[in-house]
Parts: sequence; C-alpha cells; structure tokens
Amino acid sequence: MKLFKNIPLTFFKFIRYKNLLLIALTQILVHYGFLKALDLPTALSDLNFFILSLATLFIAAAGYIINDIQDVVIDRINKPNKTYIPAPFSQNSAFNYYLVLNISGVGLGFLLSYRMGFGNFATLFVLISALLYVYANFLKRVLLIGNLIVSAIVASAIGIVMIFDAIPVLQGNEQQLVNPLSVLKDYAVFALMLNFLREIVKDIEDAIGDYAAGIQSLPILLGLERTAKLSAYIAVIYIFTVLGYIYVYLQANVWISLYLVIAIVIPLVFFCIKARYAEKHKHFSFLSKLLKFIMLLGILSLGVLTLTLKY
Repeated sequence: MKLFKNIPLTFFKFIRYKNLLLIALTQILVHYGFLKALDLPTALSDLNFFILSLATLFIAAAGYIINDIQDVVIDRINKPNKTYIPAPFSQNSAFNYYLVLNISGVGLGFLLSYRMGFGNFATLFVLISALLYVYANFLKRVLLIGNLIVSAIVASAIGIVMIFDAIPVLQGNEQQLVNPLSVLKDYAVFALMLNFLREIVKDIEDAIGDYAAGIQSLPILLGLERTAKLSAYIAVIYIFTVLGYIYVYLQANVWISLYLVIAIVIPLVFFCIKARYAEKHKHFSFLSKLLKFIMLLGILSLGVLTLTLKY
C-alpha cells in the first residue's frame, strides 16, 4: 500500500513507540515470563499470542493517533515547539493511518477469536477501540471519567492476556490458576492506579491548552498547586497500599518484597516530595516521566516474582 511506503522515523514517534514497547513487554512478561515460566496451563500458542499482541499494539497506536488529531489546537498551546502531527503527515493522512491501524487491530482480534473458537471474545477489541475513540472525542472532557477510562484501557493490556490465556483452560484447572490470576489482577489494578495518577499529572502539564479548549480537568477546577498537592496525597495512599500488600501477601517472600520497596515505594516517596513543591511545567513533565519509570519497574517485578517462585 502507498500509505505505508517510505515511512519516516517520525511515524514511530507519532504512534508513541516507547509506550507500545512497554505494552508489548507487559504482555510478554504476563504470558512467557509468568504463566508459562511457572508451567501453568495456557490457551495461547506462540502464533496466537503474537496475533493478540499485534492486535493490541495496532489498536493502541490508532488510539494515540486519533487522540493527537483531536488535540491539535490544545497541543499548539501546550507544546508550541513540538508538533504531534509531524511532517510529512497531514490531518487527513493521520486519519488514514488511524483507520488502517484500527481496522487491522480489530480484524486481528476477530481472527484470533475465530482461531481459538471463542467468537464472543472479539467484542473486547471492538470495545477497546470504541472507548479510545470516544475518549479522544468526548470522555477526556469529562472530569476524572476520562482519566479513569484511559487508565482502565492501559490495565486491559494485562487483562486481555488473562482472558485469552486462562478462560479457555480454566475448567478443570481452577486450583492451579486461581492464585496466579489473582496476582495478575492485582498487577492490572496497580497499572490502573499508577496510570490514573500519571493522567492527573499530565492534566497539570496541559492545563493551559485544556482551559482554552473548554476541558474541565482537575487542575482547572482546583488550580495547579492544589492538584499537585493532591497528586502527592494520592501517591501517599499508593505507598501505604503497596506496603500493606507486601505485609499481607508477600512478607514471606523477602526478595520480591525488597524489590517492591526499592523499585516502587522509594520512587513514590520521591514523587511525593517533588510533587509537593512542583511549580513549573518542567517539574510536572519530570513527574510524569518518573511515574512511567515506576510503571516499568512495577511490570518488571512480575519477572522478579516468577524467579523467586521458581527458585
């Protein structure tokens, strides 16, 4: 197709390739680094897992594109030196890429569901695609709802692997899978929580453009300083949640407990300190990157957990 000839490197930046790599890493760790590494029964073959991951990445990339198309005016205000529909792409060509990636992702989802004999599962891909479109066009303007929706979609990168890997083989393997699935559910909740906090910080970054566009975000309602302090208080709640989780479920596992304290708790404490006194755009940009880094460390802890359980 002419649409994909001579794609420049800027295209991969356009679709947020770093975020896509994080999604791919997450799904690889869930499937290969956790379920299969622990010799648990799984339904996805290597080929089917590849199709699932590719469908997820295509839909996510399409979501980034449609969000940027809708945010052109806002981004010109918030980031005048950074264009999110870069040359040589126009809004029309960007929308064409959105359609191709979105249709391909949903189509791969239908193919996967057909190959596995679970046609109803295809609706998951349609739902995620639809939510990303509705989020970009409407829900992001609704106070906190948009933040929750996009955070839930991020967490679905874990959930969709759980559904396709475990549900088809659940009958007869309940005892083997109940605890591992509970762990993965906790990871999905953790991903939702951290991404929700990051969305709040990103709203602070984008407050000027959002105000001009009439978006009712938390920083516009409460003010930048109060929202920054609120993000610190939310992080404190997360810290005690992680510590409580370690105490209740992981205190017998010294290595994973130590990893979570070093990789999650201490960086969140640092986040609280920095957020409490953040004032400038560069401060909030740093906090957003810090939360993404904590998310990466959190996902990697799944591999650490697997190693401690195996050895």
